[in-house]
Amino acid sequence: MIDKASYLIEPWSIRESGVDLWDLGRSESLFALSNGHIGLRGNLDEGDPHGLPGSYLNSVHELRPLPYAEAGYGYPESGQTVINVTDGKIIRLLVDDEPFDIRYGELRSHQRVIDFREGVLSRDVEWVSPAGQTIRVHSERLVSFSQRSIAAFYFEVEAVDNPARVVIQSELVANEQLPTRRGDPRAAAALESPLISERHRADGTKVETVHITRHSEIRVAAALDHHFEGPDSLGISSESEPDAGRVTATAVLLPGQKLRMVKWLAYGWSEQRSLPALRDQAAAALVAAHQTGWGGLVREQKEYLDAFWNRADVEVDGDSEVQQAVRFALFHVLQSAARAERRAIPAKGLTGPGYDGHAFWDSETYVLPVLTYTAPDAAGDALRWRHATLPLARERAELLGLAGAAFPWRTIHGEECSGYWPAGTAAFHVNADIADAVARYVNVTKDERFEREVGLEILVETARLWRSLGHHDLDGRFRIDGVTGPDEYSAIADNNVYTNLMARRNLIAAADAARRHPARAAELGVDAEVTASWRDAAEDMFIPYDPHLGVHPQSEGFTEHQVWDFEHTTPEQYPLLLHFPYFDLYRKQVIKQADLVLAMQRCGDAFTMDEKIRNFAYYEALTVRDSSLSACCQAVMAAECGHLSLAHDYLREAALMDLRDIEHNTGDGLHMASLAGSWIALVEGFGGLRDSGEVIAFSPRLPEGLTRLAFGLCVRGRHLRVEVSDATATYTVSDGPAITLLHHGQTVRVQPSKPVSLDAPPAPVLDRPKQPSGREPLRFLRPPGVGGQLSAGSAAGAVPSSIGSGADG
Repeated sequence: MIDKASYLIEPWSIRESGVDLWDLGRSESLFALSNGHIGLRGNLDEGDPHGLPGSYLNSVHELRPLPYAEAGYGYPESGQTVINVTDGKIIRLLVDDEPFDIRYGELRSHQRVIDFREGVLSRDVEWVSPAGQTIRVHSERLVSFSQRSIAAFYFEVEAVDNPARVVIQSELVANEQLPTRRGDPRAAAALESPLISERHRADGTKVETVHITRHSEIRVAAALDHHFEGPDSLGISSESEPDAGRVTATAVLLPGQKLRMVKWLAYGWSEQRSLPALRDQAAAALVAAHQTGWGGLVREQKEYLDAFWNRADVEVDGDSEVQQAVRFALFHVLQSAARAERRAIPAKGLTGPGYDGHAFWDSETYVLPVLTYTAPDAAGDALRWRHATLPLARERAELLGLAGAAFPWRTIHGEECSGYWPAGTAAFHVNADIADAVARYVNVTKDERFEREVGLEILVETARLWRSLGHHDLDGRFRIDGVTGPDEYSAIADNNVYTNLMARRNLIAAADAARRHPARAAELGVDAEVTASWRDAAEDMFIPYDPHLGVHPQSEGFTEHQVWDFEHTTPEQYPLLLHFPYFDLYRKQVIKQADLVLAMQRCGDAFTMDEKIRNFAYYEALTVRDSSLSACCQAVMAAECGHLSLAHDYLREAALMDLRDIEHNTGDGLHMASLAGSWIALVEGFGGLRDSGEVIAFSPRLPEGLTRLAFGLCVRGRHLRVEVSDATATYTVSDGPAITLLHHGQTVRVQPSKPVSLDAPPAPVLDRPKQPSGREPLRFLRPPGVGGQLSAGSAAGAVPSSIGSGADG
């Protein structure tokens, strides 16, 4: 039995050699396939053994009550949890009546690989049954980017030494038994048998089922069709029952003979459409996929990814592990959203049930910046989903006694699902984060129709929220009191700098958009008096500053709090929220994740460079990174402040969050924000990208560990390529008209197909800031060259037992 797994460091793929039965959940997340519409965990074809079975359809969820020890006004009454839907991945294999199960017999070889340029998961196995029968299995699977309702599978079994009677059972299973979940706040709530059968049918090589969820009443149709090739002894049958359907093929294989199967899987789902309509939708998708064929789907998949990588690839020389990691990250970020089409982008994508499948502010603040520059259509669709939930956000604001719209802290369908209001309802910054994503999308794409029909209304309703939530004090300052910023170890504070700066940006963006679209603004009840009030509030926005320390307090009075006793906090006591009461965390200077540092990243023009350097050093000493959202932000600001080596360390932590399973919870699904953060750390950090106005700016510098960085951006109708090498940066417009940009503050005009190369000034020489004891960034040993490998879960260097937890861990 092979009881170890290793992952090769390759520039364009993730390859697992061997298998680790104790770490299946992690590999299932790493090898998950999705298109934003359908998500399939990387479970073994045969279904058993598994870490966590998972087939997900975007927005398909079940309702569950939110219990409270003491109820309160405005508390959400119902939660939403993503469910494992009808599973069509399973392909069971019997060899001379013995089930193919890697836990028994002899597993001679086992390898799985995804090439990010092809989007196909391949598996090769050689296995000897307990009775001594040797077989080889080759399988492939994909979730189609071109045909969004389709997943497809290729399965091939070969007899090696002796004749073998083989049986393939291709299954469609609802209400799979799931493992008992641990008492971890990051893990999804387990829901038992959420699907009720409404229809099942088998005919020839086809199987179909229709189910409806018990409480949310979402109807799900699933259908299978197959094509088999084998010897003359091949026989095929099918059957169905309420929660299962099966197509069985059997044949006697002589040594060297193969039995091949192609399986097409189609889904359709809706809260409103009838059973016949959904049944027909799945059937029609199945016919189209069957006509395209396995080879056609593979070609379409590669064509889609070729176009994506042509505009989005990031090249990194000098750190082969980061090169692999950033492409792994971009592949999964694309998978999370490509065909989501007006549905949410969950924090785990569709790779696992972590956080109950909810979407947070992670989408707009981390994932959408990447998509806006690399896959703008997907970013626009994600914002159209937010727009579709505006009626629910308005209802929530009205319940809270506020004007405008209050978007939820965590949700699947649009309702607030956070039962802990200090870190949920009070985190009003989510509204400004969404507005900022709208403004960024419009700025980068120049999509005026989107701004008029979608973006303006979001900007208007969020501006109304801030105008009603804040107030002018006796000194004329506009205050926003009693809110929670990004740092979840500080709650219900006055004038959180990040929140106030983002609200100010929101108010100005709304006023500017209303001026550009006066007719539409009038329809929304916005006139000159309203926009003037927004501009007044923005101009008077209170941004606290501590003159004694020469830094900005995270929130008003924060720097006056007692500093957390880091010296006597042991490594085993992190993450702090699992070992200390929030009461103690909230009144101390200790920071879960970047907050003031994130404010400097997102609203850099509000700070001088000296302020950034002082602020960054101050907050480094307080930030424990009990959240996966922090390392990439710290990488960006470390690079801007001149701490390039530190920025490289934080880049590696963000990029390797799942490949190294740093938080030991990758089995629940991948960390989409941290994956996106690897792009942010490279492009905004070492590329120095800043783009808040008409002119895009870069301040590129590389740390010693990197010798070259190149990336592409879709920006204002152009494809811009940036290449940084040593102390030189080269800008090329490969598609579209000329562009004006800033290079370290210098205005540059770049003509199409005429690269411009400029020197990059050296970084200032500064002392490396210190972090809390035991919370330094993970300083992995530099990896071997391409072709090297790391054992599963291994890390060269100290890895804490956990770095993150909570709503964004």
